[in-house]
Amino acid sequence: MDNDANTEAGQRRIRISNRFRHPLAAIGGALALVSLANILFLFLIDVFSPRHSPYIGILAYMILPGFLILGLALVPMGMYLARRQRLRQDGVEGPVYPQIDLNEPAQRSTVAFFFSFVVVFVVLSAVGSYRGYEFTDSVQFCGQLCHSVMNPEFTAYQLSPHARVRCVDCHVDAGATWYVRSKLSGARQVYATMLNRFPRPIPTPVENLRPAQETCEQCHWPRKFYGAQLKVITHYAYDEKNTPRQIRLLIKTGGGDPGIGMTTGIHWHMNIANEITYVTPDKTHAAIPYVHVKDMQGRVTDYMAKDTPLTKTQIETLPRRRMDCVDCHNRPTHIYVPPDRSVDQSLLARRIDATLPYIKQQGVTAITTSYANTDQAMQGIATAVHNFYAGKYPQLENAKQLEIRDAITELQRLYRTTTFPEMKIDWKTHPDNIGHFYFSGCFRCHDGQHVSADGKVIRKDCTICHTILSQEEGGTQPTAIEGAAFKHPVDLGDISAANCSDCHTGGVGP
Repeated sequence: MDNDANTEAGQRRIRISNRFRHPLAAIGGALALVSLANILFLFLIDVFSPRHSPYIGILAYMILPGFLILGLALVPMGMYLARRQRLRQDGVEGPVYPQIDLNEPAQRSTVAFFFSFVVVFVVLSAVGSYRGYEFTDSVQFCGQLCHSVMNPEFTAYQLSPHARVRCVDCHVDAGATWYVRSKLSGARQVYATMLNRFPRPIPTPVENLRPAQETCEQCHWPRKFYGAQLKVITHYAYDEKNTPRQIRLLIKTGGGDPGIGMTTGIHWHMNIANEITYVTPDKTHAAIPYVHVKDMQGRVTDYMAKDTPLTKTQIETLPRRRMDCVDCHNRPTHIYVPPDRSVDQSLLARRIDATLPYIKQQGVTAITTSYANTDQAMQGIATAVHNFYAGKYPQLENAKQLEIRDAITELQRLYRTTTFPEMKIDWKTHPDNIGHFYFSGCFRCHDGQHVSADGKVIRKDCTICHTILSQEEGGTQPTAIEGAAFKHPVDLGDISAANCSDCHTGGVGP
């Protein structure tokens, strides 16, 4: 009896062992082990590396887990095929499922190992799933994974005021609905990228962004904006001396809370008690033929552009949009600075030597020249600047080799942040509506052409939004702002050295 039992157990172990020896099961086991080892290795690199790489993330949390699951799925498939193969060869059908006898030490060890592996695998899967979810919400995933496609947006993002705000904080809302929607959209984008079917340039998703109240106003609150802001604008002329011209003005930011004080200035448009809606026939909102204003007192005024080709009936059929932050601040992060301004900024910061003759003119010309690709642009900018000074100012070219070389390096950097020929993007691709210098911006409505039925006009008047303090021109560098000395309204005499708080308590004045 004992010998028969031992013989039967031995045959059962052989059958089970033979099932695991099927090539498909062996391949699945090897694939699972190799994938698991690589996941652990990349996970440790990701945890302890000072810089996070998008490629490590995509391998460790998205690609390799897929191979691990595939390998584990191949093992039972191989066992099933081995059972069918043995049935055809011997004509004897063994047990459909492995028979486990915990009284046998070998099987107890196998079962203990299996359950230990399952526990470890579940824990690692949970950690990996969370890390995968976290990775897909990272800036590296959004901006660097599809490098050629998102390079312009990612480059502009890194140089923007919102460089420390994650992409998903503006583009993806909280909750499962937004998460699933964003991932489905991302899957279509990955498909388009793999097949090289994505548009060039990538269109601006104005209609897909979350409302400004859910994004911008989590940090910026129009009701808490007050007063005016000093702004100093420095331009350099296109003459030989790169003559600077400086304008100092107060921008009437305004805003305010009607329960506390006045509500004036530019952010009057965004005051919670005012409601401005408009109609636009195009997705870029470049033309606004109709504006509807409801002020804090409930008074309603409709303004129609004189030169609009649309009739009132057509305007009534178009969708209306309520004005919010992004109607003016439509490029708050992905900002492509025009070469005219970017070269001005480099001259002001002295990254380009303003004493180089015509450097403003030559720099902007070199940047705005059309090039087939970025590599050709780098060579073309260097050649153009060198040839100009070698031909027009040969002595200067020898005397200021370092300054010219530094200017070329800076101009090449400006080009890489402004123009992306591979994606057909430059500073003109996406109009920036803040201001009115390079694009229509404010003048889409404040053009003096929008008139109400009773004759009111949306004025085109500089003093509505800013107050010019001074304008200066000349010299080699802009002059510093000099303030006047403070004059106390009362002669303090011997106590002039006292601190303000010694007398002013915030209550009744001294």
